[in-house]
Amino acid sequence: MKIGILGSGLMGRALGRTWAAAGHDIAFSYARDEAKLARLARETGGTHGTVAEAIDGADAVLLAVHWSRVEDVLGQAGDLSGKVVLTCCVPLDEANETLVLGPRTSGAETLAAMRPGARWVACFNTVPSEAFAPVRARAGTGPAPQVVLYGDDPGAKKIAADLIRDAGFEPLEAGGLTTGRYVEPFAMLTAVLAYGQPGGPALTYRFEKL
Repeated sequence: MKIGILGSGLMGRALGRTWAAAGHDIAFSYARDEAKLARLARETGGTHGTVAEAIDGADAVLLAVHWSRVEDVLGQAGDLSGKVVLTCCVPLDEANETLVLGPRTSGAETLAAMRPGARWVACFNTVPSEAFAPVRARAGTGPAPQVVLYGDDPGAKKIAADLIRDAGFEPLEAGGLTTGRYVEPFAMLTAVLAYGQPGGPALTYRFEKL
């Protein structure tokens, strides 16, 4: 599967490397430094280029930029009609301290309103990037940690679920895009636990019904 990565920060890099290790063809895009994209492409055996080039022919697209960059990257992406777009974006202020949307809407719903033709699925926004490499390294050794996913397009959610499994996680179905109103604050909690508590940032979770 060809996956276009829009964003070269912690999440874009980590998921691009993870999916490349699972055998996917990764196209990196959107960075201040072109050399950074070239380096990621060399490391993963993928490609790099403009946002439009990363999207062209992609079976799925990952939006992984800071909320302040969303309008810019979507402007370069075009209307995205028919594209499966995974978003791990959390609508944070510039200081990465406060949600700028909610509780009556969410980042996921806002993105869908900005590009209504895209097939949006939100996932990976509740797992720190530092967890991806150790989770993949431990795949098959016990119950997989979960990743919450939510969206309104069943076919797009199936593709997202397969990519979640390829990363070593178990997809946790959580309904439609409106679920983002609750998941995005939960993402803030996982960040507090990962970066504000002892033990390091490679935090995972599993929910169990008894």
